[in-house]
Amino acid sequence: MTTTQLPSPGRPLAEPAPAAPPSKPRRRPRHLREQISGWGMIAPAAVLLLAFVFLPAILGFGLAFTNARLVSPRPVEFVGTDNFARLFADPVFWRSLLNVSYFAVVVVPVQSGLALAMALLINKKFRGVNFFRTIYFLPVVTSMVVVSLLWLFMYRKDGLINELLSVASFGLISGPDWLNDPATAMPAIIALSIWQAAGFHMIIWLAGLQSISGELYEAAQLDGASRWHQFRYVTWPGLTHTRTLVLVTITIQALGLFDQVSVMTQGGPLDSTTTIIYEAVRSGFKQQETSYASAISLVFFVLVLLISAVQRYLTREKD
Repeated sequence: MTTTQLPSPGRPLAEPAPAAPPSKPRRRPRHLREQISGWGMIAPAAVLLLAFVFLPAILGFGLAFTNARLVSPRPVEFVGTDNFARLFADPVFWRSLLNVSYFAVVVVPVQSGLALAMALLINKKFRGVNFFRTIYFLPVVTSMVVVSLLWLFMYRKDGLINELLSVASFGLISGPDWLNDPATAMPAIIALSIWQAAGFHMIIWLAGLQSISGELYEAAQLDGASRWHQFRYVTWPGLTHTRTLVLVTITIQALGLFDQVSVMTQGGPLDSTTTIIYEAVRSGFKQQETSYASAISLVFFVLVLLISAVQRYLTREKD
């Protein structure tokens, strides 16, 4: 006969263990998925920058110390600083450096001042302001090659500009052959460049003007400040960061002058419009001296870096 053992009084019955919850598939953390998505979005741009900016820059740096040519049966050899010694002894390089300096010294203040004046004119509410903004900005969206071709015909001896001069002076002024005269070729390119790019920097100035609080102008008017004093003590200090951006941008663009020269003068007459970039392209592709062109490009990079650093230092905020 089987006996059943009863639990002793005061001792609780043992409860069964709870069942384990069903396992769920582990999910990746949200921040990890966001990082993967972010890297996926920047990957195309990163690949393009690597392929067309960083790798050519590294390759150009290396070629500057060799005797490489674009098409040559000879193997590439290391020649040290021979290309740089040749460059610094080349009068065409020094002439191109002088031309670029002349271009930048004139274009930077004139273009930035003209763009600021245009921005001040359209930074008002009046009927037709959007029309004037469009007209001022229209040359920017036009290709520089197209603009250079149009002005090439205007600068001809029998072009539009000389015809206007003749009409305005009742035939007393016939006008020079602008692009074939060493004295007028670079000023002609300067006038074209200022006209074409002023609208772009006008937009930058306009953004800076609209970031200045209107309460400052109201306070200045209550104090009896004239328009000139409002500009001097309110507008100009409020454009500190915009001013730095505009000056650095125009300077870099001026030092990289190429399109106008390539289309209109090809560096002439008598190298009066030759620039550093144009000389590098001519040496690398027309004369097939890849190593010498790389040396010119490397020197140009160092010059732009130094000028930008000095300019940034001079326009820094001072306590």
